[in-house]
Amino acid sequence: MKSLKQLDLSNNQIRGPIPPTLGNLTNLEQLDFSNNQIRGPIPLDWGNMKSLKQLDLSNNQIRGPIPPTLGNLTNLEQLDFSNNQIRGPIPLDWGNMKSLKQLDISNNLIRGPIPPTLGNLTNLEQLDLSFNQITGAIPREIGNLKNLSELNLSKNKLNGSIPLSIFNLSRLSHFYLDSNLLEGPLPQEMENLKALSFLDLSNNKLIGPIPSQIGNCLVLGELYLSNNHITGSIPFEVFTCPYHTLDLSHNFIEGEIPHQFDNGLYLQVLNLSYNNLTGMIPESFWFLETLNLSYNSLEGPIPEDFSHRFSSDSFWGNKYLCGNLPDFSPCPSKSSNELKIVQIILPVLCFLAFLGLGVLLFLRSRAKDNIPEPNVTKNGDLFSILNFDGRIAFEDIIEATNDFDIRYCIGTGGYGSVYRAQLPSGKIIALKKLHRREAEVLAFDKSFKNEAKILSEIRHKNIVKLHGFCLHNRCMFLIYEYMARGSLFCVLAYDNEAMEMDWIKRVKIIKDTACALSYLHHDCHPPIVHRDISSNNILLNSNLEACVSDFGTARLIDPDSSNQTMLVGTYGYIAPELAYTMVVTEKCDVYSFGVLALEILMGKHPGELLVSLSASFSKNIMLSDILDPRLSLPSDRRVAKDIVFAATVAFACLRSNPKFRPTMKCASQEFLSRKRPVANRLQAISLLQLKEHDLYMDDEAKFQSQKSGEIVGLHASSST
Repeated sequence: MKSLKQLDLSNNQIRGPIPPTLGNLTNLEQLDFSNNQIRGPIPLDWGNMKSLKQLDLSNNQIRGPIPPTLGNLTNLEQLDFSNNQIRGPIPLDWGNMKSLKQLDISNNLIRGPIPPTLGNLTNLEQLDLSFNQITGAIPREIGNLKNLSELNLSKNKLNGSIPLSIFNLSRLSHFYLDSNLLEGPLPQEMENLKALSFLDLSNNKLIGPIPSQIGNCLVLGELYLSNNHITGSIPFEVFTCPYHTLDLSHNFIEGEIPHQFDNGLYLQVLNLSYNNLTGMIPESFWFLETLNLSYNSLEGPIPEDFSHRFSSDSFWGNKYLCGNLPDFSPCPSKSSNELKIVQIILPVLCFLAFLGLGVLLFLRSRAKDNIPEPNVTKNGDLFSILNFDGRIAFEDIIEATNDFDIRYCIGTGGYGSVYRAQLPSGKIIALKKLHRREAEVLAFDKSFKNEAKILSEIRHKNIVKLHGFCLHNRCMFLIYEYMARGSLFCVLAYDNEAMEMDWIKRVKIIKDTACALSYLHHDCHPPIVHRDISSNNILLNSNLEACVSDFGTARLIDPDSSNQTMLVGTYGYIAPELAYTMVVTEKCDVYSFGVLALEILMGKHPGELLVSLSASFSKNIMLSDILDPRLSLPSDRRVAKDIVFAATVAFACLRSNPKFRPTMKCASQEFLSRKRPVANRLQAISLLQLKEHDLYMDDEAKFQSQKSGEIVGLHASSST
């Protein structure tokens, strides 16, 4: 068969390893093994197939490193290794494949930096390295790929700034850099990308204003800049582009929405939520299909037509808006007689001014009578802030954060932004500056204080201590203990820090998180449902010990909200039943905990794994194959058993039916019991075994099973 030129075995159920003898087919030009169940490494001898032009191994279970010998395939034009379990770095020798036009190694376990030698592939038209663990800066040599039309580096751990050389790629139409750790300003040079139609820079750490030069990208249809640290106003030049989707949410953008926005007839989806926008809502939004202006400082009437097109969710968090939507006050009617307005308003204002002055004097005198003297000294001690009006604390914090300057911001989330502040006493605290809801009433401050007092009384070693709060006419914030190592997400994102977190520490983090959630669910009265368990809300101290943060924040923002009306959470952690029930329960936290536990064991979010578990080939996935490749498999048998047990708990928590998930109390007690239900070697355990293991049944499930004559236990005694 040495004269064979084309071999296509795609879309079958081929199993087992790749035969190395295929390397003898030196005349082969096209090889397609995609969409099978092939396992094992790529043979080194494949570097001998120098006539090869197309090589497709996508959607298999191929493991091991990429052979550097593939760099010998200088005639190769298309290479697709996507959706496998390939590990290790990208070989430097790949820079020799100068005929390559399409390169896709997405959805693997690739790590290490992008080699600068990829800049030699000047014929490359499509490059996809997304959904890997690639680190380091983007090499400026990528700017040599003049024929590139699609560049996807998203969902990695790239850092540094975006190299300016990329903006010389005049043919680039689709550019994905989202979900990395990129920093620095948005480059003005993006105006050079004349062919750009899709740009996603969301979920990074980019700073500074939106450059007006972006208006020169005349075919840009989708722009995503959400979840960055972008400041300044929206330049009117932005709206000269024919967007149909524009997402600038979760930033620090100020000023009014430009009037030029009225001309965006192409626009269908607009998200400006969670910013600091002011002014009125333009009336000419009739062309939009989706609109989100929530959590800004907009004012005035919500245009009449909007009540038929958009829900109240689109405008929440703007307390000075009014209109004919639920949860909003109706706008005051206009009077034709201005004199009557003056005659009515002037006496009322005078009365309110005197009344307010009297109330203020009364409150200040009462506060002075009730406040212990040490609480109001200028020594910077905030930790009795619950006992006074917050005036001194607010002044100290304004000075410590330079009026909440972005330089002190260490994170952002759905409820607000977190700042690091060093008090005059030298003590370091974390401040969570909250977005205020639009539906505030006179009783809001009282209910907020009551909720804050309840949360401040929580005492658990694995829950971040809430020291107090500050209510001010400019803003409100919560005061937490400062956790030196930051979020679990950030630690897992960096190789050096992630490798410091060995298997013992990781299992302990899972166990401690379970204990904390058990406390919130079962030992607090009333029970507290966290609603947003994610790696961003697990904070670590200097010893890499875990504490749950952001607990109860939803109740603080809206103390009267019911579980049916307040749906929050982080994408990728939300329980599936919320899509149709809209009811938040403790079992939603349990599901999120299951996702988190897998993320800790895998070293990355398990999104792709959760999707693949429903596929037929998932039964062949071994536990050892999904563990974080940055750590060696444990040699200590006890540690290995702990890992297996933690994974078993995780899969029990991920059951689609919430009734069959364990309670957090059950999960926590099992960790403390030290019983380990699986005795096989770690390398011999498949995910199917873990999924089917009857580790947990909650009380309701046990009752139903016992009624039907089944015997249900917490442990499978045959395997212990």
